[in-house]
Amino acid sequence: MDLYEAFAPFYDLDLAGRDDDLLLIEQFCARCGSPILELGSGTGRLLLPLARQGYRLTGVELSPAMLARARRRLLAEDLGGRVTLVEQDMRTLALDERYNLAFCVLNSFMHLLTLDDQLAALDRTLQHLNPGGLLLLDLFNPDLSRLLEPPGQLTLEKVMTDPESGHRLLKYHARRLDRGQQIMHVTYVIDDVDDQGHVHRTLFPFSLRYLFRAELELLLRHAGFQVEAVYGSYDLDEFTGESERMIAIARKPG
Repeated sequence: MDLYEAFAPFYDLDLAGRDDDLLLIEQFCARCGSPILELGSGTGRLLLPLARQGYRLTGVELSPAMLARARRRLLAEDLGGRVTLVEQDMRTLALDERYNLAFCVLNSFMHLLTLDDQLAALDRTLQHLNPGGLLLLDLFNPDLSRLLEPPGQLTLEKVMTDPESGHRLLKYHARRLDRGQQIMHVTYVIDDVDDQGHVHRTLFPFSLRYLFRAELELLLRHAGFQVEAVYGSYDLDEFTGESERMIAIARKPG
């Protein structure tokens, strides 16, 4: 079953204009060169601009609905020759190629909810990197004050307009925290309001396991990586307790 099928039609619109991480990824692509691996590549938000710059990439995505949208976007720009899309689970990744850089952005690594799942994904990523290759993980830095918001509270996050139908889309979210397991259970609610005021509601529940800096570094080291740096922003600012992001750069020895 494709857990992301319900949200896939809204994914690109929800992230429209979101490119604050692109410059960072471009810098590491320039540093490492092709071939490059993206884990959790979605609908190709980063694959497309990187392919336009001439990089050769593989995008790994578990959701067939997301992959279908990525394929359409690549075909529309005739970029299929530079990008290989693969429907696989990063925990059991098995590809023929080895890469100079792997990256996983926008909290995608946090969809792995157990220690075993996280270590399995890191191990498979390590095996798919060339000696000296880099892994970039982009996660949010847990803000305890936000995490402890009243559970189940439905919050309006944004209002969008569907460019195809002209309908107004209202995106809400609700959170419930399991502090013992460090898991945040989230539900997105998308209300599609047509011209007559009729509402079609889509629910998208998912869970994220948040990590703290020391925990993340221990995971990477246990998996065989050398931690090169941990940054607090896409501008590579020093990581602090107040940083919004937690961006780890780790190297495969060799």
